[in-house]
Amino acid sequence: MRYLLMLFLAGPIFSQNNPKQFLFVGNSLTYTNNLKIFENVAANFNETINTKSLCYPNYALEDHWKEGKLQKLINTGTYDYVIVQQGPSSQNEGKLMLIDYGKKIKALCSKNNSQLVFFMVWPSKYYANMFDGVIQNYLLASQINKVLVSPAGEVWKAYELKNNLENLYGVDGFHPSKTGSFLSALTLFKTIYPDKNLEDLSFQNSKTWVADKRSYMAIIALIDTITSKQEHPTSHNQTD
Repeated sequence: MRYLLMLFLAGPIFSQNNPKQFLFVGNSLTYTNNLKIFENVAANFNETINTKSLCYPNYALEDHWKEGKLQKLINTGTYDYVIVQQGPSSQNEGKLMLIDYGKKIKALCSKNNSQLVFFMVWPSKYYANMFDGVIQNYLLASQINKVLVSPAGEVWKAYELKNNLENLYGVDGFHPSKTGSFLSALTLFKTIYPDKNLEDLSFQNSKTWVADKRSYMAIIALIDTITSKQEHPTSHNQTD
């Protein structure tokens, strides 16, 4: 949470619409990013949102489901979007868990007029050879369950292959750096709001998170390219 308290504080334009409600469900790859970063990104595009975090260390979707807090929160009917992640989930066990518990959570979301979104993460720097497994498993789970996926892991891999100056990984080689946090939040925002033009963001206001302009521009371009490949559900009910 230490990195993400001040992003885009300069000059956001706030929406007059009712705020969209987001429930984030996952583990430390989500809660390391103070969710205020996502709110501030949205505010710069005249979108006001509220976020709630249900994230614990080393939790998988199965753990959340068995604990029961997830179901109670969704059943309040409060949330427009439920964003879920686990893993990285490069192995078969993680894949099956994404598929099976994604199905359970989607059914619950559909009953409560919420839209489920998978938040694709990334492997540790030391297991970069597992990138393809993470990407494939998240994409498969989203296709089977017919829900959106925020492809942060896919953008992350593409950025790493470009050898840009900014490091996406934090000091532990797994959790995100400031730049990795920025990439993840922006990818999710573009997934939820595909009609927004990320080039409208100001690099000057983003320099706290991405000091190198070439890397900043590469992140924007990669997000635009990769998020454009998926179709969007036409309603929150996401019926089969």
